[in-house]
Amino acid sequence: MFYTRLQVVCPADFAEILMAEVAEAGFDTFMETEQGFEAYVEHERFDRATLAAVQKKYEHVNPLLFFYDRIEKQNWNEAWEKSLTPIVVDERCLVRAEFHRVEEKYPYEIVITPKMSFGTGHHQTTHLMLKQQMDLEHRGKRVMDAGCGTAILSIMAVLRGAVEVEAFDIDEWSVLNGKENLEMNRVQNVRIRQGTIRELPFTGMFDLILANINKNILLDELPEYARYMPVGGKLLLSGFYTHDIADLLRAAEPLALRELGRDERETWATLLLQKDAG
Repeated sequence: MFYTRLQVVCPADFAEILMAEVAEAGFDTFMETEQGFEAYVEHERFDRATLAAVQKKYEHVNPLLFFYDRIEKQNWNEAWEKSLTPIVVDERCLVRAEFHRVEEKYPYEIVITPKMSFGTGHHQTTHLMLKQQMDLEHRGKRVMDAGCGTAILSIMAVLRGAVEVEAFDIDEWSVLNGKENLEMNRVQNVRIRQGTIRELPFTGMFDLILANINKNILLDELPEYARYMPVGGKLLLSGFYTHDIADLLRAAEPLALRELGRDERETWATLLLQKDAG
């Protein structure tokens, strides 16, 4: 069996958007690279016209390069597993795959099945989010995990004492992988669904909202996050660079979202906001 492999060179904050778009051309397996990402689809299911339309739609993005070729089927997960190593976040949290054997004990341990969904802890933004979560009060809180990927942040929320987590992602593969990871970590009080914050129904307010997506989506969805936050509720954001913080704060100000803190790691950043009385 042959596959079409698409190699995309793009800015980091556009990678997830483009992954969702090229999925419409049939691509169903994704792997991040230093320059962007790779996507794979059975050769017979490759929709050239749809892919061309995606490239045309985002021609204003710079850089944006698409390369594709035909390759023989291989064990994608095996290749992914070989590239995956355990990581330790702030000397407090171990993130590993099921096949890793680690002797040293840490206060928190999260097992993530390497199925190529975003959020293994290796990306700087996931690392930053986990670090911030370990310093945020979760006990007894209701949490939203927007764009949950592997559900790694949902798992940490429960480990930190959250009583209920609502998680969602636009990618069906991420939702399936997230459910596997929740089961593997024996986490039960998380509901995970496919869709966006505008598409899915939610009831009540959330004490803490976690959103590790990208700058453009965060700017677009900030009013939605604020709508589901009570006064005193907190919003932890990542998926953007340190130089993007000013733009996010400008968008947050009219929504009564005030900065409580920030952190950075290799030019990537997190931003913690609190909802004040409007």
